[in-house]
Amino acid sequence: MSRFQAERHVLPEPDQAQVVTTALGIEDQTAAFEPVRPISPPPKAPNVVVVVMDDLGYGTSSAFGGACRMPTAEALASGGLRYSRFHVTALCSPTRQALMTGRNHHSVGMGGTTEMATSAPGYNGFRPRSAATLAQILQGNGYSTAAFGKWHQTPPREISPVGPFDRWPTGEGFDTFYGFMGAEMNHWYPLLYEGTTPVEPTRRPEDGYHLSEDLADRAIEWVQTQRTLTPDRPFFTYLAFGASHAPLHVAPEWQEKYRGRFDHGWDEQRERTLAEQKRLGVVPQDAELAPWTDTVPHWDQLSDTQRQLASRFMETFAGFTEHADHQVGRFVTALEELGELDNTLFIYLLGDNGASGEGGIEGTTVEHRLGHGIVDDPESMLEDLDRIGGPETYPIAPVGWALAMNTPFQWTKQVASHFGGTRDGLIVHWPAAVADRGAVRHQFHHVIDILPTVLDCAGIPQPTSVAGVAQKPIEGSSMRYTFDDAGAADRRRTQYFEMCGNRGIYHEGWMAVTRHGIPWEMIPEGGRSFRDDVWELYHVDTDFSQANDLAAEHPDRLRELQDLFLIEAAKYQVFPLDPRVTERENPTLAGRIDLLGDRQSVTYRGGMRRFTEETTPNVKNRSHSITADVEIPQTGAAGVIVAQGGRFGGWSLYCADGRIRYDYNYFDLTHYIVGADEVLTPGRHEVRMEFDYDGDGHGLGGNVFLVVDGAKVAAGRVEKTIPYYFSFDETLDVGVDLGTPVSEDYPAVDNAFSGTVHTVRIDLDGPTPRSGDENEAQRRQRIYVSH
Repeated sequence: MSRFQAERHVLPEPDQAQVVTTALGIEDQTAAFEPVRPISPPPKAPNVVVVVMDDLGYGTSSAFGGACRMPTAEALASGGLRYSRFHVTALCSPTRQALMTGRNHHSVGMGGTTEMATSAPGYNGFRPRSAATLAQILQGNGYSTAAFGKWHQTPPREISPVGPFDRWPTGEGFDTFYGFMGAEMNHWYPLLYEGTTPVEPTRRPEDGYHLSEDLADRAIEWVQTQRTLTPDRPFFTYLAFGASHAPLHVAPEWQEKYRGRFDHGWDEQRERTLAEQKRLGVVPQDAELAPWTDTVPHWDQLSDTQRQLASRFMETFAGFTEHADHQVGRFVTALEELGELDNTLFIYLLGDNGASGEGGIEGTTVEHRLGHGIVDDPESMLEDLDRIGGPETYPIAPVGWALAMNTPFQWTKQVASHFGGTRDGLIVHWPAAVADRGAVRHQFHHVIDILPTVLDCAGIPQPTSVAGVAQKPIEGSSMRYTFDDAGAADRRRTQYFEMCGNRGIYHEGWMAVTRHGIPWEMIPEGGRSFRDDVWELYHVDTDFSQANDLAAEHPDRLRELQDLFLIEAAKYQVFPLDPRVTERENPTLAGRIDLLGDRQSVTYRGGMRRFTEETTPNVKNRSHSITADVEIPQTGAAGVIVAQGGRFGGWSLYCADGRIRYDYNYFDLTHYIVGADEVLTPGRHEVRMEFDYDGDGHGLGGNVFLVVDGAKVAAGRVEKTIPYYFSFDETLDVGVDLGTPVSEDYPAVDNAFSGTVHTVRIDLDGPTPRSGDENEAQRRQRIYVSH
């Protein structure tokens, strides 16, 4: 073993010099050569598995007293440790970046999700190379590494065939990646990547396909292969499910397991959950329910229709959650069969933030509507009751259930000030090293503590240099001190929290917090200064759930904590605070680097596909045109020339019955279709769609003209357009519409163009309106629309 390998502070290990006298020919060589060997892991280093669930909340899992049965989580908790005061960051990307780096999320540029990045240092979405990932460190110490599922840490402008790929999973320390890159994914029709190569499943929902099962299958196969080929080499498996983030997609048999089980409503569910939490010992016996959120109705204030819908949404959420936990169980069984479970440090994080309140008061069958301020009419949603959870919907549950799933705390995902947004259950299972099995640990910890915990357990030091870049200090601290000592004093004495302008500071048992926005008002009213935010004060050592605000009783302590927040926020790049959510998902409004820069025209070749919104021209809120050079076969024109988005929002230029058509799909509420009467003749044609936008503002309408070979063949009107984003999981595709179909005029699969698409050119006309150009009343309006 080399000196560097023993120290492990410089990664990767420097080349091993071979000092040996050599002969002219091999027949005269007498000195032996030492083979170049790969770096060996530390002796007895455990396998490492990190499983992350999405959008759960502290009071969701049955392992922490919740209503969603998670037998795998319960079994791992019975054989390991439960952590009752473990914290995350209140949103997806920031928690994952903090987990992977051991640094606070603003320190590594992830102050919001990747889609919300700006140019500010704490929010630019670019992990600095001075903060190496857990995968890079383990890989550099002899581990096999693989990631499966949700990534959500790569800048969106880099998710394209041209990369760069150094911030993809395989560029950040993982030998293998299979999953999706963004915030969420359709679990019936996912668009995935294997390494950096786009792939689609070969099976469909009608064949029994579901993404959660696919991810578990891939993880199991990978681990089995590692044990076959390199049985003495430890592995690191990162398994991050899309469940239970929207869309809530699960087969009916999993919903049926919960049929009628939530008819008692969210108020009573909170009471039931708190009682079970006390029985399990994951909250103190004197814990209280935190105050209910005033703007959210109680169960008895809902109409019969609202209650019926809300119950079905929650049945779907619970089935989705239990189904994902079942896949974790399959993976655990595979580890047992391989004889690896006992020496596997298995970290099961039951949520990357609190349960999501982004479903609003009613919930919705199409999540993206609420992201644009559109609220579904309950009576219209009732028509889709039996389709909720299936391929025809893209649902998210009402905020009342999010509050119940975050029991006993206040608020939800996005709200970093209150534990409803930042506290999740954590299970650590490692039979070889944890003797106090089934116990609960109450020390205060944060997601940045996972990386140093893994390194501590593996016997690996924190590196000083990785790939030639000096490393800045890891900001987390190991939790291993709690494994054998339930009464050990907290080592994390201070921790700041911030998300979307909501902020808090914990210090030695006290916490000062202030909430700036309301998550389910995705397009905020604005106007309020951060200086006007009202601060609350909690003694969380004695008030577990932040139920009793002591700000009026201890103004001096509150002021001390407010000052401490300023110090910590300045240290970790939190300023300037930015409360925007949906607006930042439009790169032009966010002010981040645009892959296409100032280009007003982009030409695609036939067969190009899988371009995300951040790697295509932004046609929203402006005039534009689509020009295609196509060749029609003797059999006639059919299928998609070019499409962007999918079933729940987007546009498509295609042929049906031999005729050119354009379909603007407005959130699956209205399809504005413009079509020609004339059939396209065999041969080569130029087909053009011109969109004449109504003017300054966001989400306005426009006039559509279809032109074939220079002659206008059709005209029509689009009354409303999608202002901020079409989709997080669909793409722009040339010659086909992958994922779900934009239009009902062609099938979900086998919709490729029947002829040849030579080129497709997108031309933009003029700049996108600035945020300030928009009519504020229009932007903030929350309208009811029916199907």
